[in-house]
Amino acid sequence: MKKRRKIYKHEIELTNLRIENRPREEFRKLLERIKYRGYEVEQLSDGRKIVITKPGGKFTFGKIKREDFMVWVYNSEDLTLWLISHKDIYNDLEEKGKANPRETIKIIDALERVFNGEDPDSVLKDAELSNPTGEPPEVLLKAYKWIWGQEDCNYPEGQGREMSMKGIRELRDKLRRALE
Repeated sequence: MKKRRKIYKHEIELTNLRIENRPREEFRKLLERIKYRGYEVEQLSDGRKIVITKPGGKFTFGKIKREDFMVWVYNSEDLTLWLISHKDIYNDLEEKGKANPRETIKIIDALERVFNGEDPDSVLKDAELSNPTGEPPEVLLKAYKWIWGQEDCNYPEGQGREMSMKGIRELRDKLRRALE
């Protein structure tokens, strides 16, 4: 017997979904209505949520990374899912830095605490952050908690988490030099 390929060992939570076969176009329309499945992992004070969906779709050497997941900002009011990224957060921090370098340094210091393992809610309780522009700091801290967790799963040696934080630290250093 030929060896089967693309076999993964992992638990999966299943929900029944039964759709009778139909002519192509009718069947496609029914399939497009299938809801996304994910996990609510953080509440945001503005009513949005940080959610993750698993698997995330990352492939390495032709094999799916079973530990991978995607991090989203979900707005139940308008049913939008924003696939927030390193680049989105970095660009937001750059804009904050232009508007208020001191406050942005405080936000980056708070991110550093989350990077080092403190929970965002604990950091937000005592960090006294304001928002010069863009996304509230709460969104950045809570999203990055999960983005870094995803990077830790995909790159257990730590380089994923370190790469993103390296750029953020360089931005903080640049902002500090500009204030001198």
